[in-house]
Amino acid sequence: MSAERAAEGDPIIVTEHLSRRFGDFVAVKDVSLRVNRGEIFGVLGPNGAGKSTTIRMLCGILDPSGGHGTVVGYDVATEAERIKERIGYMTQRFSLYEDLSVHENLRFYAGLYGVTSRVRAARVEEVLRKSGLADRRDQIAGTLSGGWKQRVALACATIHAPPLLFLDEPTAGVDPVSRREFWEQIHELSRGGTTVLVTTHYMDEAERCHRLAFIFRGSVLDVGTPDEVVARRGLRCAELVVDAAGAVAESLRALPEVDEVAHYGHVLRLATLGGADPEQVAARVAGQLGARVSQSRAARATVEDAFVSMVRHESQEARAA
Repeated sequence: MSAERAAEGDPIIVTEHLSRRFGDFVAVKDVSLRVNRGEIFGVLGPNGAGKSTTIRMLCGILDPSGGHGTVVGYDVATEAERIKERIGYMTQRFSLYEDLSVHENLRFYAGLYGVTSRVRAARVEEVLRKSGLADRRDQIAGTLSGGWKQRVALACATIHAPPLLFLDEPTAGVDPVSRREFWEQIHELSRGGTTVLVTTHYMDEAERCHRLAFIFRGSVLDVGTPDEVVARRGLRCAELVVDAAGAVAESLRALPEVDEVAHYGHVLRLATLGGADPEQVAARVAGQLGARVSQSRAARATVEDAFVSMVRHESQEARAA
């Protein structure tokens, strides 16, 4: 079924057991996803997990080795060119022509993406205004800061108003202020009806997505809203100030109910599994060592806590197998 004939409520991406091999190396083993229209869908995973390879298959850049999928209503294996016409794609290394002005870059990409000459000039002016680039229209792209280059790159990737935008680690190496401004633009696009699929290493960015998929060793471990994936991990967290923090942390790590102990300055952050109360566990261990917990408070389990926990336990199971 084509994108034009797709019902409004249909998912915009559907994959079933998608895989990709490079010789004997399996980059993507088993990826099944459904991404709904209009949502911001985050894909998380450590380096080498298969995130970028998955996106390249969805964009029609790589053919899958197995499984199947549709993107904007078209088959990823047999209708790649139709997909490319209807998506935007931006990576950390998105190529701007650095010797051209901002306006010239936008005009070039508008032509590349097939924006007709009749509406091209008006569309470029509209994007310059909406993206906050109007005052920099004549600035040479190579002289822009990293944050402004990123803004121009996003404008170029969306100049043809695609229904689906792929962002492959687009904020890596960008300062925190520019990252926040970038995410405001992403939510503005989403409110306008654009579906966004983004890979990221930044856990604060993951919390900004409507739904998430955790990918590890080429397979999907979990999918859901940030709250859902955190809740399913069953973690309880606390932050503590404790005497002899190093010794207490070492003893805590030996306990089966302890998922993680991490140092944050003078504070220990403790995450437990199975409903164990982290404050009680820490107080008991500190008491056994003759140490004292001077401050403690319960803390919210985050996407980062769930992500690190899931990857660690999957790695341990893989080593044990």
